[in-house]
Formats: sequence, structure tokens, C-alpha cells
Amino acid sequence: MPKKDLHEANRLSWNAATRAHNSHKGDQARFLREGGSTLFPEELDLLGELRGRSLLHLQCNSGQDTLSLAARGAHVTGVDISDEAIDFARRLSAESGLSGTFERSDVYDWLASAPPSRFDLVFCSYGVTYWLSDLKPWAEGISRVLQPGGRFVLVEFHPVLWLFDEKLRLTYPYGGGHRISEASGVGDYVALSGEGLVPWGYEEGVRDFRNPHPCHGFQWGLGDVINPLLRHGLMLERLEEYCYANGWNGLEGMRETPGRRYLLPEGVPELPLMFGLSVRKAG
Repeated sequence: MPKKDLHEANRLSWNAATRAHNSHKGDQARFLREGGSTLFPEELDLLGELRGRSLLHLQCNSGQDTLSLAARGAHVTGVDISDEAIDFARRLSAESGLSGTFERSDVYDWLASAPPSRFDLVFCSYGVTYWLSDLKPWAEGISRVLQPGGRFVLVEFHPVLWLFDEKLRLTYPYGGGHRISEASGVGDYVALSGEGLVPWGYEEGVRDFRNPHPCHGFQWGLGDVINPLLRHGLMLERLEEYCYANGWNGLEGMRETPGRRYLLPEGVPELPLMFGLSVRKAG
């Protein structure tokens, strides 16, 4: 199947899932208006000073993180393939009073057509690389839209995590761009994680969600992600690995610790569940 067709299938699957996800999140606009933030310390640490910075948030989903970045003084642009997510993000911006520009587009198309050297920061987080079918044009596009001296920051689930199913059985191949097609489509991970992702008050919303649209993901290793960025003129500044997952309770028996961090089940040896990186464009 051509990559464009895979992306289109994912768009439909994310449209259906996003409606379910947002049904659990209550009055997000009020949460943001009252000074709430959906950001975790790890991404804020890697991003650094935000006030006055132009920031591109790729695969921004429904805009909660994007607008939380805007609340810290960044001038934000969010891009996502899902019509439902971008429509929601625009409403959330208006209702929260936090300014942001949101554009519905396949990330590859957007990066290819965007003006060069436009942003101080480009940012992605949590479950984004899995939906990228080719990391070379992605890395090239990020480098192209960054200003000289600008940085790309990624906080992502670790590729080691995606070797296992929800019962921690070794199931999937590591890296290399292996395609994983799922007839059940994008699931309701918000319902699975509850207050881990909705600390201001999880609501039951849609029950027993079943996605009518299949989806297609891609297994990428650490080297798969980092090397294209380096080849397109970005210099590695930091690489961090974390033996916990922020907000995500996706494996049976995970243990919650303060700060909405989830650990592997008791008795399971520690494994990296997230990683973070910062790369800088020369200049």
C-alpha cells in the first residue's frame, strides 16, 4: 500500500479515536484558563526558556500541550493530520483565551511547503514517531524550518517499550521501520490511563470504544530516529532515557508513582520506557 494511503487510513482512525479521547477530558478550556498545564517536567527541562520563542509543535493532537506551551510565553503553531484534533484545538484556543495557530495537514506535506528558517524551536512528544512512515524527509523538514541556532526537542516513548504487548510478552521487532498494521485502529488510551492523562478530572465519556478504521504504525529504533537528524545538520546536545512513562498506564500491572509517572510491574527488571533528546541547528 502506498505511504499516502497509509497516512490517509491513519487520519480516519485518529479522527474516530480523538472524539473518544476528548469525551473523557471534561472542561479542558477552564483547566487551562485557571493556569493548568498538561506538560511534564521532562519536556520543559529539554525545551528551556519559552517566552518569546517561535515554536512549531508537530503532531500536536488536540492542542492541550501546544496551548500549555503558549501559556509559558511561546508563539505556537500546531500541526496534525487529524481534522477532529485540529478543529478541537482551535475551539480550545478560543475558549481558553490562549493564542495558537493550528493547521490540519500531513506532517510531510506541511514541512515540505513551510517557509525555511522560521522557528526557534520544533517540538514533538509521546507516541509520535510510531506514525511516521519515513524519518528522512521528517528530519530534513525539521532542519529546514529551524532558524540557525534553533533546536528540535523530542520526548518519546522508548523503542524498547514497543517490543512488548500489554502483557509484557516480547511480540514486535525492534526498529528498522517495520510496519505494524492493526485492524482495531487507534485505541482509547485516554480511557486506559484515566487520571494519568486527565489530572483535572477524568470523565467516563465514550464507553467500550471500537474504532471502525484500521491504522498503520512503524517501529523505529533510537538510531533510526537520531541519525537522520544528524545527517541533516542537527547536532546532538542531550539524550536522556527514563525508566518510567509519563501519564501512560498501558501495560498490565504498572505502578503509579508521584507526578503521574508509571513504572513497570513489581518484580520486572527496569527498562527504559521513555527517551528525550535535544538537537541544535548550526549557527
